[in-house]
Formats: sequence, structure tokens, C-alpha cells
Amino acid sequence: MAVKLRLKRMGAKKRPFYRIVAADSRSPRDGRFIETVGTYNPIATPAEIKIDEELALKWLNVGAIPTDTVRSMLSKQGIMKKFHESKMTKSTGTKAETKKVAKAEPKKEVKTASTKTAKKTTTAKKTTKKEEK
Repeated sequence: MAVKLRLKRMGAKKRPFYRIVAADSRSPRDGRFIETVGTYNPIATPAEIKIDEELALKWLNVGAIPTDTVRSMLSKQGIMKKFHESKMTKSTGTKAETKKVAKAEPKKEVKTASTKTAKKTTTAKKTTKKEEK
């Protein structure tokens, strides 16, 4: 199931009001959604944007893809920057964490090379036995 962060239109005719929701990409624009993340009121001057930062980051970490409009709103709130920074710290890690991982897992490159050659020799022996019959 592909989840998107997108706008759901609410409000009266000529008076739009939007909810920012996490929804299945196959559901209709104003249809079923999973969770409400925030609101957007374009009528107010200046436009009102209220986003629950924790929920937005949760859905982004799970893999939800924001639409272009929602992405720009998240960027203005600084949420996309926090998401990007959290992704970078997870992938690189700190120096202390990488040292612990290096000590815990020794390299096993030599064993994998010897097992490949052993498999080749056993298959060669089997073919020679079949040829003799």
C-alpha cells in the first residue's frame, strides 16, 4: 500500500479549507484517509498552516510520499529539513557507533572464496562420473 501525504478539500463552495492527511494513493482525494496530520487555510491572511510535526515525521519515516504542495508546506515549517537530517544521521551514524560495529563483525571474505571453488570442483566430479557411464 503506497501512502501519500496530501490535501483533502473541506469547506463550502468558494471557501476552501484543507486537511493534510495520510491516505492510500488509490483512494479518492476527498475519500478515505488513514490519519489527519494538519490543516491549511488559504482564505486567512496570511495563509494558516498547522502541522503536527511528530505525525508528519512518523509518516515520512514510514515511507509516505508527500505531494508537491504538501512538500512545500512541510519545507516552510522546517519539517523536511529535520526529516533529511534524521535520515543522514541514521545512514552515516556517529564515529563511536561505526567503531563498535567494526569490532563486533569480523570480515569473512576468505571463507566465501574457498566455498565457491569447492562447489565448482564437486560439480566437475559429478559430470565426469556421468560421462563414464
